[in-house]
Amino acid sequence: MQKPIPSVTEKNRRGIQSIEIGSELLNQLAQQGTPLALKDLASAAGMSTSKAHPYMVSFLKVGFVTQNDAGHYELGPLALQLGLARLRRLDPLREATPLAEALARETGYSVALAVWGNLGATIVRLEEPAETLHVNLRAGTVMSLANTATGRLFAAYLPQKVVEQHLRLEQRQKNGRTGSQPTSDNSALEQHLAETRKYGLSRTLGMPIPGIDAFCAPVFDANGHIVLGILIMGPSNSFDGNWDGSTATRLREIAMTISRSIGYPEEEN
Repeated sequence: MQKPIPSVTEKNRRGIQSIEIGSELLNQLAQQGTPLALKDLASAAGMSTSKAHPYMVSFLKVGFVTQNDAGHYELGPLALQLGLARLRRLDPLREATPLAEALARETGYSVALAVWGNLGATIVRLEEPAETLHVNLRAGTVMSLANTATGRLFAAYLPQKVVEQHLRLEQRQKNGRTGSQPTSDNSALEQHLAETRKYGLSRTLGMPIPGIDAFCAPVFDANGHIVLGILIMGPSNSFDGNWDGSTATRLREIAMTISRSIGYPEEEN
């Protein structure tokens, strides 16, 4: 796990070195996700077994770690209690807002945050650039599952039954009559959803608004469930719509940063 860069103030503060050293052992247990023998744990933390052992004895006493029958170490009940306390206080929207604001300033494009509500994928915050896009988008707008980047993102990661139910509702509203069924040919939508899962974000080019391109990236919680979508959109003539382009790459980075801040596991290298 990449450690945050300390601020100047943090660098100048006097800390307890032994706590900083010992925390690396806990960090390695969290990253490995499996019980470890002392020698393997010490090696992963970059220290000798003799140096690591006193730390583990103390961690055992307070409940930070436990030992299984084989004598291997794993995180204990105190670590679990602290983790749950932190997770209960996390708010994905609060974590995402400053990064969304910064992304809008950095790129000059519109950036929005969306959640899954009772009516579907719903915009809850919109950051406009200096040159506002003339699109009908505001907080409270419900996005089409089939035809927008935001809707397709949630359709790709939500349970299939939920998606099918809202697709039927969307189709009924479109046709303006009760009981109508969605079109039988969903191959185009399935292709879009497969692309979304493959590339880790959804995309629309020049639709549903002509001349406007968009990407939307998922934010996942500690259980791997989608809790937020980050939408970025701009004029087609200046927007980098490539899957591996600068806009897509930056959006993925920000979405993953937010996901990790609310407990999503670090990706294995």
